[in-house]
Amino acid sequence: MQARENLWRPWGLLSPALTAILLLLVVPVCFIVVYSFWLRTATGADIAGFHLDNWSEVLGDAFYRDILGFTLWIAAATTVICALVGYVPAYFIARTRFRHKALLFLLLMLPFWISYIIRTMSWINILGASGVVNVGLESLGLIDAPLQLLYNQWTVIVGLVHFLLPFMILNIFVSLDGIDDNLVEAARSLGSSEWQAFREVTLPLSLPGLAAGSLLCFVLAAGTYITPLVLGGPTDAMFANLVFEAIITQLNWPLGSALSLVLLILLGMLVAVYNHFVGMGQIARSFG
Repeated sequence: MQARENLWRPWGLLSPALTAILLLLVVPVCFIVVYSFWLRTATGADIAGFHLDNWSEVLGDAFYRDILGFTLWIAAATTVICALVGYVPAYFIARTRFRHKALLFLLLMLPFWISYIIRTMSWINILGASGVVNVGLESLGLIDAPLQLLYNQWTVIVGLVHFLLPFMILNIFVSLDGIDDNLVEAARSLGSSEWQAFREVTLPLSLPGLAAGSLLCFVLAAGTYITPLVLGGPTDAMFANLVFEAIITQLNWPLGSALSLVLLILLGMLVAVYNHFVGMGQIARSFG
């Protein structure tokens, strides 16, 4: 009897979390799967059933494939820039002997206190025709007319890097902070230079955090629609914008469901590959 109670006790403790996951994640995804096989008629009515028209359109139309490819390119470029830019501050925070290191963490977490939409729209005041950059260049006499710096794919990447960089820094910091300083000192005592010790010891041991940060940045960038909507041009729509357009604007839930599932499956495969080679524990440690 006692053994049976011990067997079910963990499930009893997990039941609130499992119930929330079931109701807020599993059930809605099941509804989306069902909706993806329905049909939207010209009159606006949805025909229930098992129809493959939405899937045939999404998978067979080059328009959707091109935007999916563009989405992956934007997400990959954003991830690479975040990795290159984020490693330096993460290394500094992990290795600094500054007495008030908590202040550095406060500055790192500060962007999370501001709405993502507000942070994104702030780039309009920076890069717009009457923004800080153009006004500054005009006041210096370097340009005669405002430069068109907004509403292109590079502006979208800038906005995404601004949003996702703290995630990358946090993940890299967790890996760097967990490296035993004695390993680096041992490498130095064996004749390695500071750069060689970093290249042979610190960098390889920090790769799990770099991989975790890259996964988070890529998934979040590929699934965003606010940044391209605010900072992108007419040709800079990402795949999530298609989902938004289909469901919110056109009220075509079956097509929007199929689109969202394509993106979900693709990103889910990426997460599965990451979990196979690295494991999800690294991401959990970053927010633990």
